Formats: sequence, structure tokens, C-alpha cells
Amino acid sequence: MQRSQPGAVSSTPDYSPGVDRRDFIKICCMAAAAVGLPPAAGLKMAEAVAKGLKPSVIWLHFQECTGCTETLLRTSHPGVAELILDLISLDYSETLLAAAGKQAEEALHAAMHAHEGKFVCVVEGAIPLKDGGIYCQIGGRTAKAIMEEVGGKAGAIIAIGSCASWGGIPSADPNPTGAVGAPAVLPGKTVVTIPGCPANPYNLLGTVLQYATFGTLPALDSKGRPLTSYARVIHEDCPRRPHFDAGRFVRQFGDEGHRLGWCLYQMGCKGPATHANCSLQHFGEVPGAWPIGIGHPCFGCTEQTLAFRAPLHATVGIDRPTPPDTYPPIHPERGGVSAVATGVAGLVGGALIGAGLMASKKLGEGPSPQKEE
Repeated sequence: MQRSQPGAVSSTPDYSPGVDRRDFIKICCMAAAAVGLPPAAGLKMAEAVAKGLKPSVIWLHFQECTGCTETLLRTSHPGVAELILDLISLDYSETLLAAAGKQAEEALHAAMHAHEGKFVCVVEGAIPLKDGGIYCQIGGRTAKAIMEEVGGKAGAIIAIGSCASWGGIPSADPNPTGAVGAPAVLPGKTVVTIPGCPANPYNLLGTVLQYATFGTLPALDSKGRPLTSYARVIHEDCPRRPHFDAGRFVRQFGDEGHRLGWCLYQMGCKGPATHANCSLQHFGEVPGAWPIGIGHPCFGCTEQTLAFRAPLHATVGIDRPTPPDTYPPIHPERGGVSAVATGVAGLVGGALIGAGLMASKKLGEGPSPQKEE
């Protein structure tokens, strides 16, 4: 960060030479919006960061593919350099840390000691518990032991990705390592879960900056997810929703409906049961960069009961359909018409036609003249 010269008075904070003021504030406002805060909160975040109030972040890696970090590295607004140098102080990350071995361990403990009770602990990856947790060890310690130590001294704990939130793919049946999410290892502590495979970086950034600026966490649902990002199911905001309401469904990959962008529900889309903001906040700032946007059904990666458990092409129930509050069946029932029904319909139709003719005749005659008293 640039700083004003000693003795200089400036009403406008200085910003990194790599990001001008307008873009910097835009980044902070986008992060604020991700956790449901107004633009004014984004301005306060920018001012706090410009004054050097950058949150210390310790980023732990356990059973995972590093996909959430890779997604973060591929954001451009902010880019990873802007994120690390301007918005947060990333004091420990096995993926991005230059040090290794003993030096890396020293960096971890130094950051914990310097910012105890204030730093943000970000967890990526599941924690195995079976057989004493021997399936994931770092520096001779199990993931469980590291999580308990670091999480116990953190000011805020954020589990990014489905693996850290509830176990993800390592916990898929039969779950040979006994993998669980961070909340299961830290009972009694508030753990903000940001599930997704991968998770959206802005959901993380907004949570971290809110904590650093205001000392608070976003409103959470019963599973620890920020309400602003996970309160609605994808189905409610899906751009293909009009096709669903009209009964236009893709029947086979590559068919005419698929080429025309029809609804993917019949192909196993889990959008009606998946709480996430993917349809509103696309990945990598690329319009349409999310599963349904590229023509594939939603996998339900934010939901523990769906991802890596429900068959890929099995349909799910729709618990909260939004207006119109009914939706066309995929396979509407078709029954035959009996002769009796045909006869009744004919009688009703004849009666209606006759009534219509009588009414038109009366209208043509006009009103009857009134008699004088």
C-alpha cells in the first residue's frame, strides 16, 4: 500500500499503484454486495483497507483438490495480487507461501501469535477423523489437531468449498477416511460455511472484509451459510426458468431444445434444491461461466444431500416454486375420452350455442319502449 508523506494531510486514502481508486472501491462494493451489505459498506471497507486495516488471514489446506484456491487465483477483479497485497494480509497459505518445511511452520505460529483472537482462519478441504486422522498429516500433525489449534485462536473461521463445509467428495460413500467438515471438528464455535465446488471467491472476500471492517459476520442460515448468497435456490433465478414454466425441457444432450437453451430439469438439474448464487454471480467475471450457463445441469455441489450422493441425472423435488406457483408436468397424463363424456360435451355445447343465439337476438331487437303513465 502507498502511504502519504509524513505530515501530509489528505482527505482521500491512497491506493495501490496497481489499482486506481475507482476500481478499488468497485471491488470493495462487489465484495460487500456478496454478503448483503449496501454500497456504503463497500466504501467503509475501502477506507479501512486504505488505512492499513487489512485482516490477517491464515489459510489451511487439508483433504481437497485446491480448486477453491485455483478459482481465487483466476479472478481478475480483484486479481490475486490485488487481493493479497491490497485487501487482506495472507500470512500463511501452503499453496502461495514461498517458504516450506520448518520456515512455513514458523510463519504459521508467528501469525497466530501476532494476531491471536483477531485473524481469520480460512479452511479449505475436509478433515479425516478415522483411525486417529492419519490420512492427512502436515508437519507430523493431523489435520484435526491443526484445525483445533488454529481454529481455537482465530477471531473468525471460514470454511471455503464443500469439502471444508461438510466433507465434500472425500466424504462420499463409503467415506473411507471418515472425512467431515470444519464445523464438525469445532463444535460450539461459529464457522461460516461457503460451500461450492469450487466456491465463489466473492462470497469469501465479502465475509472477510465485513469482519475486518465491522467486526461482524454476515447473517447465516442453519448450516452456517451467508443468507445473501445461499438463501435462494438456483431455480428461482435461473435464466432458463421461463422455459421450465412453459414446459420446454431438454430431452437429450445436443437436441434442438438443448441448442435453444431450454430447461435442463429433466436431465437431472439439481437447481430446484440447490441453495447458491451461481446464477447471479458467475465465475471469473465471465458471463455464463457456471454449469447451467455452459449447458450442463446443476450438480448440487453446495448441498450435502445431493453432491456426490444423488445420481447425476436423477431429478429432484421442487419445494418452493415461485410464481407461477404451479409448473407443467414433464410427462403429463393423457387419458382417453369416453363416449358418454363426448355426449355430455355435445349437449353442453349445444345449450351454450342456443343460449348465445337467443341473447344475440334480444340484443338486436333493442330495448322495449316504456309505456307512458
